[in-house]
Amino acid sequence: MAKITLAKGLNAGIRKAMENDPKVLVMGEDVGKLGGVFRITDGLQKDFGEDRVIDSPLAESGILGTAVGMAMRGYRPVCEIQFDGFVYPAYDQIVSQVAKIHFRSQGKVTMPIVVRIPFGGGIGAVEHHSESPEAQFAHTPGLKVVACSNPVDGYWMIQQAIACDDPVIFLEPKRQYHADKAELDESTTPQPLFTSRVVREGSDLTLLAYGPMVKTAMASAEAAATEGKSIEVIDLRTLSPLDLAPVFASVRKTGRAVVAHEAHVNLGMGAEVASRITEACFYSLESPVLRVGGFDTPYPPSRIEEQWLPDLDRVLDAVDRSLAF
Repeated sequence: MAKITLAKGLNAGIRKAMENDPKVLVMGEDVGKLGGVFRITDGLQKDFGEDRVIDSPLAESGILGTAVGMAMRGYRPVCEIQFDGFVYPAYDQIVSQVAKIHFRSQGKVTMPIVVRIPFGGGIGAVEHHSESPEAQFAHTPGLKVVACSNPVDGYWMIQQAIACDDPVIFLEPKRQYHADKAELDESTTPQPLFTSRVVREGSDLTLLAYGPMVKTAMASAEAAATEGKSIEVIDLRTLSPLDLAPVFASVRKTGRAVVAHEAHVNLGMGAEVASRITEACFYSLESPVLRVGGFDTPYPPSRIEEQWLPDLDRVLDAVDRSLAF
């Protein structure tokens, strides 16, 4: 079994989908000859040609508008948004068209579009190159929103997203692209796309995360274990629809929950998860559901982003506050 990075897993997954279905095509800024800024589409244009791996103009709205027409004609476009902060010119197309056409046509027209968005911080980038816009898309009916956190999930989830007949916002933690490696066994049956997963068993508290914060959550659980605290970590993986059955089962066992994400806390994904946990598990809770996230400011300059991003210490502080109730 080969060890792969997240970048290699996504590349291999897209390649597999293109090999299996000639209607799958890739489009975006510099995705062809350059192979993308993060080299996720490296080598695809050489192998599949310029008709299926299309270098677009610097016009995100144009990328998505073109993808809508292609999806209507039976293609399955995979659109790359070069950086998360560049998605907003395409926001009108995504929310006004991509999300609504299936319903507007009474189910007659499907929108099998995948919008790949590198998201989150941790790379010291300049303005517009580090954002966490997931809640804005998860709040939009008609869109599916998923976030991979590791190389193996990247490989399988991108293929599952491409095969989905609904539009999928596919969030990729950019700081993880080349950070860690994992063994990929292609003979295994992948977990279904819109499901969450327990990635570490525990009994004292449930720690929920997705995308780039899963690694931080795991490190926090390991640090807490040295002090005798048993933390169960769940990778949410899907933000819309939320798969909360494993979350509820875990919280009913532990009695406590902390939700962590890089996006600012106010009106973020953590608020929805905390509310749903409170509604379903009220009589099992020993303390309020706590949230950890970025501060309620625009994303800061790269020089101070490490102070802005939630880290191990801030997660452990929330864990301690929850256990103190």
